[in-house]
Amino acid sequence: METPILIRRGSAADHVALGEVMYDAVRNGPSRYTSEQRAAWVPEPRKGPDWDERLGQQIIIIAEQAGTIVGFMTLEAPAYVDFAYIRPSWQRKGVFRALHDAIEQEARRTGQTRLHVHASLMAQPAFAALGYSVTAPEDVSIRGIAFKRFAMEKALFG
Repeated sequence: METPILIRRGSAADHVALGEVMYDAVRNGPSRYTSEQRAAWVPEPRKGPDWDERLGQQIIIIAEQAGTIVGFMTLEAPAYVDFAYIRPSWQRKGVFRALHDAIEQEARRTGQTRLHVHASLMAQPAFAALGYSVTAPEDVSIRGIAFKRFAMEKALFG
């Protein structure tokens, strides 16, 4: 019998592992971006003081199975979903939804009436399935490489 997935709050002790999950998702997962775009987006696993500072200002929700982090999502106060990454072998298994449910619960707890995100081409369908609407397509540049993404938002009722 497979060990169930645990959804938990993250801490500074998880930061390095989260950088590795992000790298794995972007560089090894299915993608609508080119190899050049993916290399510009995440040239190496994130770590270090800048990464620690950015994550330290956010609520981190982690999906873990048998002690291994398989995905994470973060909420930058008060209502911005900043990071949402799932290891390739765990995609399409409900991990994204479970993480988002915890993020949405946290946003509701703090009285938020909406969530918003800048979704990649891969994340846009997952966010749409959870009730987000595209507010604007966007063109951005990372390390001089152009990317398409979507500004999206979801109203929180009740």
